Amino acid sequence: AAGGRPETRLSRRRLAVLAVFSCYSLVNAFQWIQYSILSNVFAGFYGVSFTQVDWLSMVYMVAYVPLILPATWLLDARGLRLTALLGSGLNALGAWLKCGSLAPGRYPLTLAAQTVCAVAQVFILGLPSRIASVWFGPTEVSTACAVAVLGNQLGTAIGFLLPPVLVPNTPNDIDLMAHNISIMFYGTAIVSTLLFFLTGVVFEEKPKYPPSHSQAVLQTMPAEDYSYKQSIINLFKNIPFVLLLISYGIMTGAFYSVSTLLNQMIVTHYEGEEVNAGRIGLTLVVAGMVGSIICGLWLDYTKTYKQTTLIVYILSFIGLLVFTFTLDLGYLIVVFVTGGVLGFFMTGYLPLGFEFAVEITYPESEGTSSGLLNASAQIFGIIFTLVQGKLTTDYNPRAGNLFLCAWIFVGIILTALIKSDLRRHNVNSGIMNLDVKAVSDDS
Repeated sequence: AAGGRPETRLSRRRLAVLAVFSCYSLVNAFQWIQYSILSNVFAGFYGVSFTQVDWLSMVYMVAYVPLILPATWLLDARGLRLTALLGSGLNALGAWLKCGSLAPGRYPLTLAAQTVCAVAQVFILGLPSRIASVWFGPTEVSTACAVAVLGNQLGTAIGFLLPPVLVPNTPNDIDLMAHNISIMFYGTAIVSTLLFFLTGVVFEEKPKYPPSHSQAVLQTMPAEDYSYKQSIINLFKNIPFVLLLISYGIMTGAFYSVSTLLNQMIVTHYEGEEVNAGRIGLTLVVAGMVGSIICGLWLDYTKTYKQTTLIVYILSFIGLLVFTFTLDLGYLIVVFVTGGVLGFFMTGYLPLGFEFAVEITYPESEGTSSGLLNASAQIFGIIFTLVQGKLTTDYNPRAGNLFLCAWIFVGIILTALIKSDLRRHNVNSGIMNLDVKAVSDDS
């Protein structure tokens, strides 16, 4: 290593780690949405109300908030491998429990199974930025984070698309319905079990050599120098992070709310178009996945964290305004286009928020900062879904969407106020500059 500094090298295993994580994150997101896209089918099958079916989705948000602090403590105290095994293991356990709920009257068991999957999610959502920074080099880290977040979004997309194909509504033949649901449940359980075993094989705590100078610096810090409680206190004293925490919660909570209520919004103006409502949801998510990758590549290329975050935030605000005022024009193709544009910017923002947080909070743990961001998103998501749902029901979809627009405008102001001190990037570039200077001095 030059000048006594530790050697940095990229591990081949990093791509396998990223792929396995993205796949079990995908299955977890699929399990979240598989009930709500078929709410009429499951309400009929279990003999319960639509509100009870909605709780099968809401339990993901509710479980996250109290459990995120213990989960991030576990990530920091026990490490990446154990957290990954817990996430994929609970995901598989929840999927197998659902296989036991394949009869009318077993709603409590399917709710318990979904709760296990919701707990698994707590050990999944905080990992993208940790995996990216521990395993990937400085020019790959934002792209790797975007790909890791992408797995979850792809799961939601498949969750919009696949369940209606596997489980058509057959209210007059409950046995056929149970058979169709069993194909979906057993298929999910087998895939998630396979991914649990792959996690055990592929995941290691960290590569043999650090992938970047900033990771090398972190790895040489003595363990007693790190305190989880102190890390939380440091983050809440960091004003730029607190501003990002609120603005990230607003944007992501608004995305959760729009996704949850999309069916209701579309059917209000386009009666009998449930299938197209699912396809619009799919368009929203797929466009968002493209947005995530482009934003990740752009960050790796430019390192313009604040500027990119602010521009994407403003474009999301404009996108939601256009979506709101064109929703009732009577042309579904317009809704497909505006929904796609909205998804591109709103979901493209997700990895930006994670990476911006890691930059302005280095050397605090990525798991802690991303865990707090996700908790903020879940809290805003629950509040926005309840309020927007009430406004949509009592008035119309426009009233609910304008409520979200007002909050996103507040988010723009908060993002503009963030002073960006790019600490991790400065460590990497500073050490690289020292290396260049050492080489020139030697010559």
